[in-house]
Amino acid sequence: MHHFKQLSELHDTLGFPPSEHPLISIAKCDGTCNNSGIEHTSDFYMIGFKKMKSGVMRYGKTKYDHDRGSMSFVKPRQIISMRDIEFEENGFIIYFHEDFLNGHALHEEIKGYGFFDYEINEALHLSPAEEKIIWELFEKIEMEYYSNQDEYSRDIMLAHIDSMLKYAQRYYRRQFISRKPLSGTTVSKFNNTLALWFNNGLGGKGLPTVKFLAAELNLSPRYLSDLLKQETGKTAIELIHLFLISEAKNLLTGADQNVSEIAYQLGFENPPYFSRLFKKETGMSPNEFKRLSLN
Repeated sequence: MHHFKQLSELHDTLGFPPSEHPLISIAKCDGTCNNSGIEHTSDFYMIGFKKMKSGVMRYGKTKYDHDRGSMSFVKPRQIISMRDIEFEENGFIIYFHEDFLNGHALHEEIKGYGFFDYEINEALHLSPAEEKIIWELFEKIEMEYYSNQDEYSRDIMLAHIDSMLKYAQRYYRRQFISRKPLSGTTVSKFNNTLALWFNNGLGGKGLPTVKFLAAELNLSPRYLSDLLKQETGKTAIELIHLFLISEAKNLLTGADQNVSEIAYQLGFENPPYFSRLFKKETGMSPNEFKRLSLN
């Protein structure tokens, strides 16, 4: 698999015009944006907007095929490839090296945007009004990119990229809400999967993980956690803990098992960790809860 460290090499290989800057580049896709299926990784962040007419885009292990205007986000060292791509309308791609962010607030802030960890089939689908705003921001970046660059150029371009990412965060929250009737309530599916995990006696094989549950729901772990946060105000791991505590309370009301046995049954390899988590969530130790429930 090819790994790109320099924009010049990436542009030459993918057939884009030469980059105006060694650490950031932009490219418009006026009907084509095709790298002939070259699977690659890079040291660059990528923000892309496109309306696909045909072809297959692969990001990690996931294929993506969608005809609405959509945005996708790739972080450094993630696998991506495109094959025989045609677009209904113009699109764009922005690449910027992780070093381009050095010394800027976005260097840390970008790590908080979970959509850089989403799969490509979890792309952001934009309304016409949202498209207009994103294009306006791209055009501001484009204007600065092709101007005579000076000491202000980087900060101005990063300010517009920052705005684009903030709008993307807002639009994803809208998408979580608007797509709920189509996909059903994710938290219900999540809880049902947890219940199946427990009822099938998998507790003895360890605690259920966000990665495992996300795979069962055909979602990426980060997308699942962000979606649950939108629906419930709690992350996936917090909901797992609440489920385990609920099951623990039920088991503790019986008199035939001690706390360690219950901890192991639930998948905790370390009973003291179970006790700390239980007390954190309930305000009392498992033994205190058990004594109260038997009185």
